[in-house]
Amino acid sequence: MKYIYFLITLFSISLLASIINPKEGFTCFLEVIPAIIGFLILAFTFKKFRFTNFTYTLILIHCIILFIGGHYTYAEVPFFDYIKEVFHQSRNNYDKVGHFAQGFVPAMIIRELFIRKQVINNKSFFNFIIVSICLAISAAYEFIEWFVSLVTGEGGDSFLGTQGYIWDTQSDMLYATIGAITALILFSKIQDNQIQKIDF
Repeated sequence: MKYIYFLITLFSISLLASIINPKEGFTCFLEVIPAIIGFLILAFTFKKFRFTNFTYTLILIHCIILFIGGHYTYAEVPFFDYIKEVFHQSRNNYDKVGHFAQGFVPAMIIRELFIRKQVINNKSFFNFIIVSICLAISAAYEFIEWFVSLVTGEGGDSFLGTQGYIWDTQSDMLYATIGAITALILFSKIQDNQIQKIDF
């Protein structure tokens, strides 16, 4: 339980740092609100379903990625501006880190839920279904970005974050898919080990 409190403390500090003097207040709100909603859902369901510490750690990392993007806007994260200059890139690619995490972390969340709740017994399609759900989540988020941009006009441009790249939406979903596949390949065994230690 101490580790959970540690994660909550890091979450709170990161959130506060994100919302203090952000680059664009409205964009910051749009970027951090999913993390806050996610935190509340996890808090209210904690007694009924507690994830492994490994999964909670990944969720925190994803939240911090969102907070950084919210504070600076995804197109102006300083370190990735530096990378842009060094490698002569045409855009700030921090948003691709965010979309990679958008596939990576949900894949681990869904995987743990499926295993512990025994949602899918056919292991032949297990990973395929998880990746498909992650791709669907990514596509849904692109719809949300599009809708917000249409409703708010210029105020939603930073949230949309295309930076003039015509294939931004498609590449966002590709990175989420790659993130999901990477998570399943690299971290399934680690997650399995933690799940086995849970006293059902």
